[in-house]
Amino acid sequence: MQLDAHVDAGVQKRDVFADVTSGSKAAIERPGMKKLLAYVEPGDTVVVWRVDRLGRCLIDVLNTVNLLRERGVYLRSISDGIDPTTTSGRLMLSMLATLAEYERELIVERVNAGIAAARQSGTRFGRPLTDPSCARISRGPVSSSPRTSLLIADRE
Repeated sequence: MQLDAHVDAGVQKRDVFADVTSGSKAAIERPGMKKLLAYVEPGDTVVVWRVDRLGRCLIDVLNTVNLLRERGVYLRSISDGIDPTTTSGRLMLSMLATLAEYERELIVERVNAGIAAARQSGTRFGRPLTDPSCARISRGPVSSSPRTSLLIADRE
């Protein structure tokens, strides 16, 4: 369906870049996006089926749109009609940017609330404390590895 929409919009099949990868990767880390970024030149137009196809989350989409804009590359969305070269398109992207900022702040709030709740229930963060009575200092190699260790616990 997306490929057909691109062809109908005038994109040749040889100029289609696609990714089938984990949603955990940022858009610019994906092989297809890397190829696209290496291929496009200032003045080119990147055509997407929907703007959300540029990333897996709102922040990633906006970062990709900004990267393209900084490189002088235009963007056209087939199905949602967001065109950053128009006033209404820029308005939509600005609204998306505001929502992305809101999303980032919510994530920080949730993480901090989760940490506070975990601490209240007794969860300790960081490295486990070592018992100084069962530790000794070593300045030489621990094994045949050239690495050295400053503290080795003796658990006899």
